[in-house]
Amino acid sequence: RFLGDRRRSPFKLSIYSDPEIERAQTALGSLKSIPPCPFTRLQPPIPPVRSLTVELPSGHTSRDTIFRHRLFPGLISFIASSTRTVSSSQFTTPTCHIESMACRKVADKDLYVSEPPPEWFGNGANEPDNAAWTNMNWLKSRFHLNFAEYHGGKNQYGIMRVMNDDLVQPHRGFGTHPHSNMEIVTYIVQGGLTHQDSMGTAEVLNRGAVQFMSAGTGVRHSEFNHCDAPLRFIQMWFLPSKHGLAPNYGSFQGDPEARKGKLHHLVSDVRGAVKTPVQISQDLNMFVSELTAGESVTYELKEDRMGYLLAMEGGLECAGGHSKETLSQHDAAELGAPDTLNITAGDEGAHFLLLEMAKA
Repeated sequence: RFLGDRRRSPFKLSIYSDPEIERAQTALGSLKSIPPCPFTRLQPPIPPVRSLTVELPSGHTSRDTIFRHRLFPGLISFIASSTRTVSSSQFTTPTCHIESMACRKVADKDLYVSEPPPEWFGNGANEPDNAAWTNMNWLKSRFHLNFAEYHGGKNQYGIMRVMNDDLVQPHRGFGTHPHSNMEIVTYIVQGGLTHQDSMGTAEVLNRGAVQFMSAGTGVRHSEFNHCDAPLRFIQMWFLPSKHGLAPNYGSFQGDPEARKGKLHHLVSDVRGAVKTPVQISQDLNMFVSELTAGESVTYELKEDRMGYLLAMEGGLECAGGHSKETLSQHDAAELGAPDTLNITAGDEGAHFLLLEMAKA
């Protein structure tokens, strides 16, 4: 019985045996090997056999690997050869489950980095000799999904259409530009972001602050770093619950104590029962946390949900189900469900965002 999806691997295939599988050797014979298959890791259990986990390499789908490479018969033979001999009349076919890995790392090195010319957004020439600048170009943006000139990745992840990790140098920014029919959420990692829009809003957001903008039928805004130090922020775009919403804006300046050592629920669905500092027109929950070295938090990801974890500063370990990933600054992880996620800060502590949404 195969329970799975059509997403690309890597994923894990677990063979769970019925109690009668221990009596399978006579029924299936004495085969001792598995037909060739592009495993990255095969981890046989210690008899008596109860389960077998195989991690498949990137680029193979469940259908490709199981059927083209005759994986299933080989695994049955492997299990049978590891069990004791009994009567074939007592044999029951084992059950197969394909399950997504709870944490799948999206490494910083695999993200597309965009550094557009300053004139594209109305900026003056770069100042590479300016001691306050930490990058040669005015903007360094890491794209987690397809955006602007980049088309080599995913168009979206669940309801998330954009996640950009932007580093803006002093006295540079994005001139006035339009948006429509998108729920835009921005979290400030460091520095100060000056926002102005066509709804009459004008404010400066600092570390730990979060803002949202329901672009709806149309809005224009600008985002600038008018400070003498670099600005870093995470901007996320989410598909709206419906098109044609009235434009709306809101923000929250952040609470360092609320995110210290625990998950602070920052963003939720305006239609839901939970009230958070920021609410948008989409089924999304966003949490932020700052942990000291070795400190941990847990989160229960339910059956019909999916998540995305971004390590903004420091490092962390994400563990759940059969998978465990170590994330450094700028790394992310796609989160599968159902599972209890354990997030533990590394030696430098951790500052991270956790997004939770309906499974696509």
